[in-house]
Amino acid sequence: MTEKINITLTIPDEFGGMRLDQALAKLLPDYSRTLIQDWIKNACVTVDNRQMKPREPIFGGENIVINAETKAQPVWEAQPITLDIVYEDDALLVINKPIGMVVHPAAGNPNNTLLNALIHHAPALQELPRAGIIHRLDKDTSGLLVIAKTQPALHYLTIQMKKRLITRIYQAVIGGILTSGGTVDEPIGRHPIQRKRMTVIETGKPAVTHYRVIEKYRDHTRVKVQLETGRTHQIRVHMAHIRHPVLGDQVYGGRLQLPKGASPELVKKLREFKRQALHACELGLIHPVTKESIRWQVPLPEDMQELIRVLKNDANT
Repeated sequence: MTEKINITLTIPDEFGGMRLDQALAKLLPDYSRTLIQDWIKNACVTVDNRQMKPREPIFGGENIVINAETKAQPVWEAQPITLDIVYEDDALLVINKPIGMVVHPAAGNPNNTLLNALIHHAPALQELPRAGIIHRLDKDTSGLLVIAKTQPALHYLTIQMKKRLITRIYQAVIGGILTSGGTVDEPIGRHPIQRKRMTVIETGKPAVTHYRVIEKYRDHTRVKVQLETGRTHQIRVHMAHIRHPVLGDQVYGGRLQLPKGASPELVKKLREFKRQALHACELGLIHPVTKESIRWQVPLPEDMQELIRVLKNDANT
């Protein structure tokens, strides 16, 4: 169901000299500048009874009339799925996503997703784009996700994400021994042949991943990874690119490599671990209402803790 937007306002004199879209974005913080630009381009905005372009300057004192409609949101099914809620208030929700949960309905996963669970937990999220989900995690990556519960919060957090102000830190177990930390600054895009995969490619979008060593084992390393950008499968693609794929990655990990002389316990664990050993352990942002800096941490899931225990035992023996 679409929502009709009818707004009448006057441009303050102190906004003189600004672009039309910039001025309206400041006066209407509940709506994104992209949406406002679409309204202007589609003749939904009149300035003193005439149409203008988004980049045209204003002088102050103009009368603005906006008659527009918001796009209809898909109607998602609310499903009573248990959520591991780390934090919640009127503006946002922070979830510790379990292994195996898809974030958003898509072909092959029409329901039983995080989004279906969110709609059941907070029905008002049905009215927000993507039910307020700011960023995503792969199905088999566990950890922290933030969800906006209001349109202003969604707008504010989306801007933070674009400006790279939201801190996202992961832990991963990767193949091989890293001697020190570093940065992978390589563009990522869709694989030209295998369209379900991403790859490092010159025509891709900028992608920056920082990593540092936490702990070394005989033939594996546990690392802390911080994302500067948020491309699809970014950590998995970048780690595979530097020839240290995330352990258990069924898409980018290649054939399983067993360390020489590995204990039977480790061999069994490595063969059984069928998902990427990757967990979003820390999340930090500026609260959209209080403007305070907040940070959350969650422990590693049990399967990664057990994997690390076995790797340690093997290294010690």
